[in-house]
Amino acid sequence: MYKVYGIPNCNTVKKALNHLNDSGIEVEFVNFKKTPPTKTQIQSWKQSFGDWPVNKKGPTYRKIKEEFEAASAADKKEILTQTTSAIKRPIVEKNGEVVCFGYNEQEYNELF
Repeated sequence: MYKVYGIPNCNTVKKALNHLNDSGIEVEFVNFKKTPPTKTQIQSWKQSFGDWPVNKKGPTYRKIKEEFEAASAADKKEILTQTTSAIKRPIVEKNGEVVCFGYNEQEYNELF
């Protein structure tokens, strides 16, 4: 079973969900607004992503950039649990392991 983490009104998340549904893949959608990620999840995603899982191109990140970059690791986890719109999305997991971050049609075609 795949889990897709994101925000339902995000166009990138919509594209990813449509692709997965069109491929016949059953997913459980986790809405960041209703179920914010835990600090443990943020840390796990950081390890999988190789960096903090933030969308550096997004407007939310630009608003918190200075605070985020100056923060300690513990504070960065707290900021991301409180400011979920700054997290790169969607995050797709299978059996608790990250499969991919974001949406890239070619990558999705290869993976799914």
